[in-house]
Amino acid sequence: MNFSLVASATGAASQEAAPVAYFGSSTLRVVFDTNLVVSLYIFADSRFSPLRGLIERRAWQALSNERCLGEFRRVLAYPQFSMEPERQSQALAAYQSTVIHVEASAEPVIELPRCKDRDDQKFLELARDGGADLLVTADKALLKLARRDRLSGVFRILTPEAALSEVTGPTPAPEVPLL
Repeated sequence: MNFSLVASATGAASQEAAPVAYFGSSTLRVVFDTNLVVSLYIFADSRFSPLRGLIERRAWQALSNERCLGEFRRVLAYPQFSMEPERQSQALAAYQSTVIHVEASAEPVIELPRCKDRDDQKFLELARDGGADLLVTADKALLKLARRDRLSGVFRILTPEAALSEVTGPTPAPEVPLL
């Protein structure tokens, strides 16, 4: 699979890259849906904050594009967050500084299933075009596609909890005292 990467905030030149083939071999390439990005970059007490740590330590490489960043920018301005424009800019800049910007593939090699929610199709396309290993989401329409196994061998769709479990290992069952 061949895809172009556009420079991130650093202004680096475009480059060709190959996707990571399996978990644990190298830096994972990951797409996060907007709700998860909001959780990671707006709410400091997010239970998913270890995922942000993986991004900031470059253990995971977050991928984004103009469509996904545009959605994040719009969501930051929602009245329910009551965020001043300066704080919105800071959150956007913090996320943008960690992502690789991916251009859409001119002629996609892999045909994707259609997501029931058209607004979520952009995350599938980003994962494909960026050679992602994972798409991390809590969105029901995207998770439904994961259950259908139509993306096997392309990228995996995981809940944030499942992604955390892969990093930290499964939570051990509590010990039951013998009576």
